Amino acid sequence: MCGIVAYLGKKTAQPILIEGLKRLEYRGYDSAGVAVLANGTVRIQKTKGRISALEEILEPPQETENLGIGHTRWATHGEPNTTNAHPHLDYTGKIAVVHNGIIENYATLKTWLQNEGAVFASQTDTEVIANLIGYFYANETADSQQNKFESAVQRALRELHGTYGLAILCADYPDMLIGAKKGSPLILGVGSSEYILASDAAAIVEHTTRAIYLSDNEMVIATSKGFHTKTIANVTVTKDLKEIEFSLEQIELGGFEHHMLKEIFEQPNVLATCMGGRLDKANNQIKLGGIASYLRELTRTKRFIMTACGTAFHAGLVGEFIFEQLARIPTETEYASEFRYRNPIIEDQTVVIAISQSGETADTLAAVEQAKERGATVLGIVNVVGSSIARATDAGIYLHVGPEIGVASTKAFTAQVTVLAMLAIEMGRRRHISSAEAETYIDELAKIPEKIRTILDESDHIKQIAAANVNEENWLFLGRGFNYPVALEGALKLKEISYIHAEGLPAAEMKHGPIALIVNGMPAVFIATEGPQYDKIMGNIEEVRARGGKTIVVATEGDRNIEKHADHLVLVPRTPEIFQPLLTVLPLQLLAYHAAVLRGHDVDKPRNLAKSVTVE
Repeated sequence: MCGIVAYLGKKTAQPILIEGLKRLEYRGYDSAGVAVLANGTVRIQKTKGRISALEEILEPPQETENLGIGHTRWATHGEPNTTNAHPHLDYTGKIAVVHNGIIENYATLKTWLQNEGAVFASQTDTEVIANLIGYFYANETADSQQNKFESAVQRALRELHGTYGLAILCADYPDMLIGAKKGSPLILGVGSSEYILASDAAAIVEHTTRAIYLSDNEMVIATSKGFHTKTIANVTVTKDLKEIEFSLEQIELGGFEHHMLKEIFEQPNVLATCMGGRLDKANNQIKLGGIASYLRELTRTKRFIMTACGTAFHAGLVGEFIFEQLARIPTETEYASEFRYRNPIIEDQTVVIAISQSGETADTLAAVEQAKERGATVLGIVNVVGSSIARATDAGIYLHVGPEIGVASTKAFTAQVTVLAMLAIEMGRRRHISSAEAETYIDELAKIPEKIRTILDESDHIKQIAAANVNEENWLFLGRGFNYPVALEGALKLKEISYIHAEGLPAAEMKHGPIALIVNGMPAVFIATEGPQYDKIMGNIEEVRARGGKTIVVATEGDRNIEKHADHLVLVPRTPEIFQPLLTVLPLQLLAYHAAVLRGHDVDKPRNLAKSVTVE
């Protein structure tokens, strides 16, 4: 969840660290700090609050300070304050550490270290890492193959249980930076005579587009002479340099007030990119290169399990409905956080599909590992190339929507649904739907980006709807069929960034309890597009109106009947029912965005949240 960045090179470290932390701030913003090596001593500056608060207390950087580490925190162990902020210095004053993850056996290690004379200042699990390395360093003699610092880090890592992405420096080694990974992302950017270690490529791309991606239980040691990688068990590994697939321009605001708004408005273009080269209209086929060698196996699949968390879970639910409609294969969607701790039934010819924007979601990654252990074929649908889930799965499909900086996911959701729809069409084509049906679905899917543009033109109208209801503290979101997951997603978006309590439900379930919540003026958002359940949801709308609720209705263009049932109305273009979520979610994204702005909240950095959930 936290963001870490480190620099070793010929430039002054502190400005590069601060710039990198700003690019990573969406990963956590409870506190921040930097440590630089200055004349043989570690100089740490840190504070509670955001990067801007850190900048106010920074001492002027020195040109000779060419090695440093930085951190922006999402608190796990210890309240957000200056003492608990990273970096953490060990009790000898030699070792500084920044950490993303959770150390599960920190309490045992802390007791042992205190008995050995180590002094602790914070409540964090991370300080245990610094002191453990410091203890081994103080009691270590270098062997013939590695220096004292490297050996101490390696010994310490073998004692840690849990997850970590680490950047570590030592006062006695001004030309050495060490990183290590287990369960939390870590990338080494390789520039010209410089290295940038970070938890996200966003902190690297301004300086270099070449990088290596560490795998679990690996560490990297960088010096001015080069870098080498190995496992914590001291086995040398060779890592290939890869090109970072996005540009600096893609992570800038580009004239928008917030990244979330930019990413909402990017959806027509990024979905066109996501589908580009994959919709083969000439042959009525979907070409998904990442899973091409598995298509025959997928055609014989008896059961699909989608596993994901948060917004990706909602995309999986839409995918479940589409798979069963088109491919006629039993499909279920499970929260990864539950799947990993259950005793799931994985039968022969079961395929598990893991969905994650970042590809680093800890619960989803653990679910992948469990599914693989039980013999399932596991596919990944992720956005970040080279991410942990992308590497752990048997095969997969990239979203190709560019970096998503806003904490509340938007374009990743529509891309995930698009990828699942493409896979379902191809599975259906291979199993039972006709060539003519496949052609219709492919043609209609190709029209989605342009239809999204017409919805985005309604942003100001949706803002007016938000303004009329923004002071209400309890909302309902209701949908049926393919739009039930959209109701869940709309409620989640409103909760995430406006801090309004919202509940998403299948519309028919409202009268089985939640209808008791409805009071005069309470907003109820209905997705009431035309389809087989249209008449049923119209009845649900009237049930709310009869009890004084205020109805905000997303409906189909040309529906002349709906106006008299809606206090507020947003129309979306016609599309086949299976693709409606790709359109109906847009008004709900914009509604949540405008509500949050009107309430004065920081849309891109909502309280208590971080972008990539890399801890349990």
